Amino acid sequence: MVVKVDLDKLLEVGAHYGHQIHRWNPKMRPYIYGKESGVHVFDLIKTKAKLEEALEFLAKSKKEGKLILIVGTKRQARDLVREIGESLSIPYVCERFLGGTLTNFNQIGKSLRKLGDLKASKSKGEFSDYTKKEKLLVDRKIEKMERMLGGLLVMDRIPDVAFILDTHKEIGAVKEAKKMGVTVVGVVDTNSDPDMIDYVIPMNDDAKKSVEYVLSLVAQSLAGKLITKEVKPKKAVKTKKETKKKK
Repeated sequence: MVVKVDLDKLLEVGAHYGHQIHRWNPKMRPYIYGKESGVHVFDLIKTKAKLEEALEFLAKSKKEGKLILIVGTKRQARDLVREIGESLSIPYVCERFLGGTLTNFNQIGKSLRKLGDLKASKSKGEFSDYTKKEKLLVDRKIEKMERMLGGLLVMDRIPDVAFILDTHKEIGAVKEAKKMGVTVVGVVDTNSDPDMIDYVIPMNDDAKKSVEYVLSLVAQSLAGKLITKEVKPKKAVKTKKETKKKK
């Protein structure tokens, strides 16, 4: 499947705005076109090419049956990351990436099995004889574990590929992935280090519209199809002002 990215859409969603120039990582120089009002601006021609390359790799990996993990804990990404994971039955992290998720997967696996057992026992009514307080404690335990680990219940082994939104914020996930030999596809802003990323997607990782657009393309690639309809936010936003306000 050949995935084509709309250059005009990248411009519209503010994918070209990086961080303030004093917050940049010099290693991102090859992807930067220039600067505007004290903010670095991405070369969207390069962004488009790198994004298409990354989407092709994700689509190919999914078709080959490889296990793909999605990590995106930014507030503006959580709901979309959860939706992608649940709709496609792939593992995801949308709250907080726990240290050891990959490097200490044996322990994480035990926690996942415990969560699965608790949920199964509850659905079978095995806690019906518990007191009200005991049931409340069990519910709270399940809720807490579900919030932190629920997206990983389908991850029965170390993933082959990890898509990571904001590789600067999620540097812990990046380091664990590289240590475990996991291929990293990452959205890399101007303040990030691209050297540890196998498939670099150089673009704005903060603006809500930009995040929505890249995640929608990732979802479509993993689903094996490309939907070209415009991504519309639920509420009207002050596009230019909000997008340029950095970070």
